[in-house]
Amino acid sequence: MSRFWTVVTHAHAFAGPVLMLLYPLYASVMAIESPSKVDDQQWLAYWILYSFLTLMEMLLQPILEWIPIWYTVKLAFVAWLVLPQLRGAAFIYERFVREKIIKKYAGGLHHNKSPNGKGKKKFVDFLIPKKGEHEAY
Repeated sequence: MSRFWTVVTHAHAFAGPVLMLLYPLYASVMAIESPSKVDDQQWLAYWILYSFLTLMEMLLQPILEWIPIWYTVKLAFVAWLVLPQLRGAAFIYERFVREKIIKKYAGGLHHNKSPNGKGKKKFVDFLIPKKGEHEAY
């Protein structure tokens, strides 16, 4: 029985890099090469969310190391993000990132109807403030 748990433990540890990095890298390259934009959105959204998850994990490491099932929960969440049948990354991007962040700060960057691009400029100004804007600190 101990051999079984050894195999399960190694498979669990091996599944993370394959599921979180190798398959998404492969799928991202295939998405770039395909003419469809649907898969591009899925994989760009995945990399945004994976980067955010990794950053949060780094910041919360002292807390997360006390949660024994954290890695398994993360693995299940990333599987939902990655699997093309579920399109979890695109779902979260559409529901939360686009709805809450982009529309709030960009004034609807993707749906900008004005020809002068003011919404885009506002979003760029949010990301890259003008010189002297934050020098008062």
